[in-house]
Amino acid sequence: MLVFFVVLPSPAAAQNPAGPASAGKLEGTWVTQVTFRDCQTGSPLRTFLALNTFNEGQTMIDTTTGASASARAPGLGKWEKTGPQTYSATTLAFLFSPVGTWIGAQKLTHVIQASGGEIMFTSTVEISNTAGNVTVNGCATAVGQKL
Repeated sequence: MLVFFVVLPSPAAAQNPAGPASAGKLEGTWVTQVTFRDCQTGSPLRTFLALNTFNEGQTMIDTTTGASASARAPGLGKWEKTGPQTYSATTLAFLFSPVGTWIGAQKLTHVIQASGGEIMFTSTVEISNTAGNVTVNGCATAVGQKL
């Protein structure tokens, strides 16, 4: 089974407690440099670029250079404000074999810090098979700027 890692945001179905004006600080598209890490040591394993778009209404989409576009669909998800400059996000992307067969999904869960035009992520990665069983866990960090 092929394994692909990316970073992107989005949990929570609750309405933004701080209101729409403060939610706008995250809204927009961010170019991030993602570093996939060894979860035990924090050592970097590989680095790649991703795009994360946070939409009004707390939905989001991510794409990545960490996997071929034919191997990983864009991640779709949601985000929420958790503090003055902090957010959480979760995305889900389908994964495919080299011949185009669906082989599973990638779930990314992010804790996000945003300040001005800069953003930092700490993320967990779960790869599951088509039965929904988690087969791989991973860790990543990301830094980026608003497009």
